[in-house]
Formats: sequence, structure tokens, C-alpha cells
Amino acid sequence: MTTGYRPELIQRVFIDFISTRLHPFWSLTVPKLRLIARRTLSDDLIALQFEPNRAFKQQAFSSGNSSHDGWHGGQHINLSILIDGIYHQRHYSLVGLAQQPLWWHEDRDKNSNGNKNSFDEKSQPQTIVSTITIAVKPQGLVSDYLSKRAALGTIFNSSLPSGEFTLAHTVLAQQANQISEPLSLTSTPLPLLFIASGSGITPMLGLITQALQNGHPVTLLHYNRTTFYKSPLQDQWQQLAAKYPIFIYHLINTEDPSTYLAGSRHLNVETLTALKLPLMDTQIFACGSPALLAGLYRACGEIDLPDNKQLRDNITIESFSAIESLDYMFSTIDKADEEVITSDVKTIYLRGRQRQYNSSTTLLLGAESAGIRMSHGCRQGICQLCRCNKISGRVKNIQTGKISNDGYESIQTCINVPMTDVILDI
Repeated sequence: MTTGYRPELIQRVFIDFISTRLHPFWSLTVPKLRLIARRTLSDDLIALQFEPNRAFKQQAFSSGNSSHDGWHGGQHINLSILIDGIYHQRHYSLVGLAQQPLWWHEDRDKNSNGNKNSFDEKSQPQTIVSTITIAVKPQGLVSDYLSKRAALGTIFNSSLPSGEFTLAHTVLAQQANQISEPLSLTSTPLPLLFIASGSGITPMLGLITQALQNGHPVTLLHYNRTTFYKSPLQDQWQQLAAKYPIFIYHLINTEDPSTYLAGSRHLNVETLTALKLPLMDTQIFACGSPALLAGLYRACGEIDLPDNKQLRDNITIESFSAIESLDYMFSTIDKADEEVITSDVKTIYLRGRQRQYNSSTTLLLGAESAGIRMSHGCRQGICQLCRCNKISGRVKNIQTGKISNDGYESIQTCINVPMTDVILDI
């Protein structure tokens, strides 16, 4: 009986094995990115531009889902970075949308209309279709390496774009809950409020553009400790405001009272009401520090909506941390200002290695400060590579505020600080 099965005469894995020996960028199945350019976006934000290999483009752009032409605004990729013989994995937000030039490419093209020799015409299509751009904050081991040390031409393994901080996973779901009949093409787009602090603006760069293209009225609040004057990000918001009258933005420098909204450097009820938005129908996207998210969550809880509705239900957050419960996370943060969780110096004993060290920070950072190398990956509580067994002692999870029991359990060293002396089975 014919089943239609046709075995491959030459396995793709074998071809990949041979091709990567010829050139590390070649692969039929593994998405890879090659670093080709850097650009400063602000005082603390660097854009990195990559060329994707054939496997990335085929899987991301030829997946049969032409609704987003590669990825949605707000999605991210996971990069695998080799530093000093150790692989690290990090999530980074994609800047801009696929198939569209970024704003600095548009500026370059406008400035070069009268000078044909001002840029390489052969590279112009790549800025629109064939490049991937992320934004990083030059802090920490991996981000600092990418923004300063990695040579142009360096190749990294990458995931495909993913993530649910998108219009498709939030706005459409809310619209479906608000009406009993199917959505029509003439439905009025919901107003959107984007709230970010610091580098939390990165996932919103493409998402805001996509929302405006879809006709959503957009308001942006961006809190930062540095000045926005004459930065490329400022240029981006000015261009969007000139092109879309439905876009309003507020850039708040927390060190400059003249930029405060409703007279406060922090997000509160007065801030939200000063925006004069129909909050009941407004979808809120937020990305930033725990202090910002806590302030937003508390402010939304203090605003009364008709029909017993909760403004908190309209919040969508982006966080690369392992948050089991949004309500529980915010209930553990009681102060509006950022609060650093610290403890007294405790002794950590590694039973398997018969070594010990002292730590008042996370178990992982304490070990590294003592010159002890321990398994780790993302350093944000996501990848689980740092997970180990605790034999005894109490630790505190800095993401949830939860304090462990004194007995045996599995923990992550990158997000736990010691509350007592601790014994780890390492």
C-alpha cells in the first residue's frame, strides 16, 4: 500500500554538518545571525544590526503566516553567545518591523537623494528586508560584550521571533471579550497606552509603529534618568507624531521636574487621569522596572470603572523574568521607589566541591565574586541552567519575594539571596 512517504536520500542534518564546516554561517535548519553594525539610540541604549542566514529567513519569512511578514511588533529573539568558552543565552527585543526600514535608514535615504555616492546602493534593500535589529543596554556580562567587544562579523545562533507582547495577543482578545458578535473590519480601533521605563522602551519601538499603522490612537509615557534631547529615539517619536496625529508622547526625565506629568516623577493615579484617556476601553502595555509596574498596578487599582470592571485587567506587561503570578508579584512590592533586596553576609557551602564562600547578594553573584564558577545561562530566572538542589538553609526569591523553607528543595542561584547560612548540593 502506497503511503506517500519519501525518505530523504541525503539527510539535512548531514548537509548542515558539512556546510558549517565550510562556513559557520551556512545552515539549512539552524537560524543564525551575523553582527554587521551598531548604532547609539540613547545614553544607555545601543542598537545592534544583524544579517540573518538562509535558515532564519526561510523559517521566519516563509512560514505561511503572511499576516505579520516575519514577526509582530513587540516580539523578541533568544541569542546564544559564546564568551570565554561558556555559552550564555539572552532574550532581546526586536526593533522595528520586518519588511520596513528603520527611522535612521529613512533619514539616511532622504539625506542622500542629492548625492548618489553617499551610501552603498547594494546594501539598501538589506536595511528593509534582510536585517534583524535588537536594542541592548550595555550592562552585565553579555550585553556589554555585544555592545562593545563582539567584532563585526561575529556569528550567533538565534531563535525565531516569538513572544506575546503583541497586538494580536492582547487587543484582539480584549475586543473579542467586549462584543458578542464577530469582529468586523469597521470596528473602531481601541486606544492604546504604552508605559516604559529605561530600556523597557525597546519592545515598544516596533509595536507602536504597528499600532499606528492599524489605526489605534496611541499615547506613550517613557520614564528615564537620562536626557532625551536630540537623541535618535526623540527623532523617532517626532517623526511618528508628525505622520500620525493620533500619536501623543510624554518623555519624562526623572531628574528634571520640568518634564514631570501631573507634577510627579512617579507613575500614579494623577498621571493616568491627566492623560484624559477613556481608560475603560484603553489597553495598557507596560515594560520596565518592578517599581514602575508596581506603581501602575496600584494606580489602576485605585481607579473606579463602571460595571465593576477592573482597569488592571487591561494591563499587558513584558518581562523576561519568570513571574508565576502578576498579582502576587505586585503584592510583594510595597514601595514606589526601587528597593534593593539585601541581606547580611551569609556562608554558602558547596557540598559536592567541599568549598564555601560568603554572600550578601544572589548565590550566583556571590560565588563569582569569590572566584567560583557555577552553571548559569540567562541570569534572569528564565533558562533554568543555574538550578540546583538546596540541602538546608533559607533563601529569598528576588523576583517574587518568596522565602523558602529550611529544607531540601530545588532553587535557581541567579535569583535567590541567602537569608541564613545555606548548603547547596554542587
